Amino acid sequence: MTFKAVSVDSLMLYFEQEISEKVLDQVQSTYLQLKELKGIVDLTPSYCSILVEFDIFLYDHKSLKKKIIQTAVGLASADKKPNKLISIPTDYSNNLDLKKVAQHNSLSIEEVIDLHTQTTYRVYTIGFMVGFAYLATVHKQISTPRLKSPRTKVPKGSVAIADSQTAIYPQDSAGGWNIIGHTKFDEFDKFEIGDRVKFERI
Repeated sequence: MTFKAVSVDSLMLYFEQEISEKVLDQVQSTYLQLKELKGIVDLTPSYCSILVEFDIFLYDHKSLKKKIIQTAVGLASADKKPNKLISIPTDYSNNLDLKKVAQHNSLSIEEVIDLHTQTTYRVYTIGFMVGFAYLATVHKQISTPRLKSPRTKVPKGSVAIADSQTAIYPQDSAGGWNIIGHTKFDEFDKFEIGDRVKFERI
């Protein structure tokens, strides 16, 4: 773990710079521990880092760094919080790009759906918009590049793929991901870093 001062009241924690479940577990454990610390104003976890915003009347960069290191020492012996599993009922008949994803990967539409639903994904980060969870990793056989030209409007509930990740649009938005299905799931505030997500075909 390394540290970098971002502003007078914020600090960035960097973990090993790779997107993997091992690093995600480290980010999640540290995030959950830091949530319990007095004087932490906000935390923004991502794939390999956590932005920590703190109360300057309780910490400076040096004292917070020391506190985080002390906290991290106890992580190995701490009980790991089980990651909740969130099931997403998904209609794959309501799509715009499923055929294109299949053709790009030389698969049938049924094979794409099977591969998308067989995988249990992890929430690596939440961003772009409130509730937009980046889920990884899709099976390499259905990995598909983003659209060359983003759409001006993607409907809320669209289930989509971009490169090695999948996601659900939590509201109408512009977007360049490949839409392969749709869900009526609407509890986007449930998503937390590290959660497991499974798409269930309906």
